[in-house]
Amino acid sequence: MLVLLPPSEGKTTPSRGPRLEIASLSFPDLNPAREEIVRQLISWSTDSPKDVQRALGLSDRQLGEVERNQALATSPCAPAAGVYTGVLYEALSWPTTTAAQRRRGQRRLAISSALFGLLRPLDLIPAYRLSAGTRMPDLPGLASIWQDGIANICTTLRRNQIIVDLRSAAYVKLAPIPPTLSERTVSVRVLAQRGKKRVVVSHHNKATKGQLARDLIDIDIPRSTQELAQALNTIGYTVELTPPAKAGPSWGLDIITRE
Repeated sequence: MLVLLPPSEGKTTPSRGPRLEIASLSFPDLNPAREEIVRQLISWSTDSPKDVQRALGLSDRQLGEVERNQALATSPCAPAAGVYTGVLYEALSWPTTTAAQRRRGQRRLAISSALFGLLRPLDLIPAYRLSAGTRMPDLPGLASIWQDGIANICTTLRRNQIIVDLRSAAYVKLAPIPPTLSERTVSVRVLAQRGKKRVVVSHHNKATKGQLARDLIDIDIPRSTQELAQALNTIGYTVELTPPAKAGPSWGLDIITRE
């Protein structure tokens, strides 16, 4: 099972740790692209900080984010699951996992990243600022850089492994799941039941997905999308599974919450 998580804009700056070693990151086939994007981001942030500020939509009070980018090569690194912050990562609560959960989480979870492509939770990274839709000078769009490499990673999964996609729309667009994998991919939505209506609520969506990621560390690995839905129902979720449309990209898995 591969569980795809979004990153977060907010990040904790590690106070100590080793410097970035791209060769040590998971999914080594992505390393040439990682090295080029890191190099370009350092150069762009150093030579044209105001341009980077505008491109990333940062206020003057957030110029420290650009300075983070300038220091990528020398900044201390920490596990990715601890560097990323925000509602989803608070609900995932990686620091409270046991050693056994961390081992399973390292095998099952993968975090999308505009800078690194795809990361495992224990991969050591520095704090940085780069969004999925950012267009960098001297580089094509980030989607054109990442989509083939990440698609290849997905297609090398064993035939009975499913993909659970918890990413936000921007990161789905950055690296779409190949249509050939639609039968074993589920895209998760979180809907709040309000009377007879169901609506998407951003904060609750992120918190529920973070808790779901935590629970997916512990369940027996499902062999199909139907087994996944059954497992989630068993542990207390209310879910609805929708098969792909004729030309659809994946199964839909709606988690229904009540407010």
